[in-house]
Amino acid sequence: MTLEEFKIKVYALIEEYNEDAEDLTEDEDLALKMNHVINSVMHEVARMKKIPAKATMEIVFAEGEEEHEIEMTDIDSEIYQIDVIKGLDSIVIGKNVIFNEEGTAKIYYYKYPVAITEDTDDGYVFELDNDALECMMYGVAGDLLKADISQANGNIYMQRYEQLLSRLDPRSALGGIYIDGAIGV
Repeated sequence: MTLEEFKIKVYALIEEYNEDAEDLTEDEDLALKMNHVINSVMHEVARMKKIPAKATMEIVFAEGEEEHEIEMTDIDSEIYQIDVIKGLDSIVIGKNVIFNEEGTAKIYYYKYPVAITEDTDDGYVFELDNDALECMMYGVAGDLLKADISQANGNIYMQRYEQLLSRLDPRSALGGIYIDGAIGV
């Protein structure tokens, strides 16, 4: 889903959508806040419905080193959390990774989404799954309307957002195990 498609959904939800308006709404205050509110709610949802990523790194020890230590941000500046490191013996301590052997490491991790600012193009494509975006829509609507005393809908949208967020399945895959052969007992 693009940023523009998402904005249309939110504006339609709060009954502020105008397809002829330059910013998709005639309400200038909403238009000015929209990208910042989307960014804030998106980062909150991304901690629940994580964005998976993968990196491959060649680990080479410096002369005399018995281990090699890197910071998580050496993997990706937007890294949020390491899932698993395959291929090399390693340990994660806080925000550091210590490799105990040289070679190629495959690092599976979760990352923050690309930030949305007032300069972000409406063609921006979200990295979150559709279920997260549908949940996020209510959080954005609630945040946009929470300061408007005449709009009781802000509280209703926030309640719906919290409800959907609590039901959001953080898994992107189900684990499984395969046993080949039989064991006699």
